[in-house]
Amino acid sequence: MKLLVITDIHGNESVTGWINSVAEKENVDCVLILGDITDFGPDWVAEKILSSIKRKVYALPGNCDPLSIPGTLSSFAINMHGKTTVLDKFHVAGLGGSNPTPFGTPFELEEEVIYKMLKPISKEGMILMVHAPPYGINDKAPSGVSVGSKSILRIVNEFKPILVLSGHMHESRGIECVNGTTFVNPGPARDNLYALIEIDKSGTVKAELFKAGE
Repeated sequence: MKLLVITDIHGNESVTGWINSVAEKENVDCVLILGDITDFGPDWVAEKILSSIKRKVYALPGNCDPLSIPGTLSSFAINMHGKTTVLDKFHVAGLGGSNPTPFGTPFELEEEVIYKMLKPISKEGMILMVHAPPYGINDKAPSGVSVGSKSILRIVNEFKPILVLSGHMHESRGIECVNGTTFVNPGPARDNLYALIEIDKSGTVKAELFKAGE
């Protein structure tokens, strides 16, 4: 299975051109979008972006998306906020929004809510799609402080996913492997950044970061 993973589009409608080119060239099975499709709305921006992507799309809201976005996702993609699906044989659980930030963005969730929403839909060995990163991994602010979600980290420790996909922190693009889990932040798509991920039948994950046009 081959996945094209993007996040943090922030309303840049031009990304759909290279997304479609990469998806076709790499023959990906689907596109996963990890939130912040818009830059504080409006919903029609997400509609325009999602409807222009020529592969099956699984998507989450980000903290900079309006609270109404899950409804828009359900019309133009597979809405993964608080939901599950199966890709190939792998259980996928998703949760959008973020833990609280200093900026009071539209789609923030308290840590207790994050845990209560994720635990019932999680399974050992899953793929976890989240907008906010787990605390301590791909979550550094420019100051160097970790600002990820402690509840997402708790879920990771309890269920040991094979893959955790997150965005949110533009400055923390990267791939980390910790205790058998691969963590990927593809970097903001508004800057033409993305990740390609391959997972074989045994659950072995291969992840690479790219910039469109390079």
